[in-house]
Amino acid sequence: QVQLMQSGGGLVQTGGSLRLSCAASTNIFTTYTAQWYRQAPGLQRELVATITTAGGTDYASFVKGRFTIAKDSAGTTVYLQMNNLKPDDTAVYYCAALREWPEEIVDWGRGTQVTVSS
Repeated sequence: QVQLMQSGGGLVQTGGSLRLSCAASTNIFTTYTAQWYRQAPGLQRELVATITTAGGTDYASFVKGRFTIAKDSAGTTVYLQMNNLKPDDTAVYYCAALREWPEEIVDWGRGTQVTVSS
């Protein structure tokens, strides 16, 4: 099992920016798709962004134009650049490694809190 180590969460004001990092113990993102999820208390965990092994990206509608997912050239670290943050972005953010076939999330990060104050 590959470990996914998250960092970069914190408290920011509305309109501010944060960059989340997810560092793997190996170059897992050359093999697996990387995803970011978030979960607010009492709510369903929701998919935020995806980047494939080939570099294709996809975003949830509520972050499109504000968030950017990327990875380093070695495929060991993925990032979520979050700009123009809103209070509704407040949640615990999780990175995950997705095996595309058979489709299954094989590794989860432990999560990091993002709090956006109004």
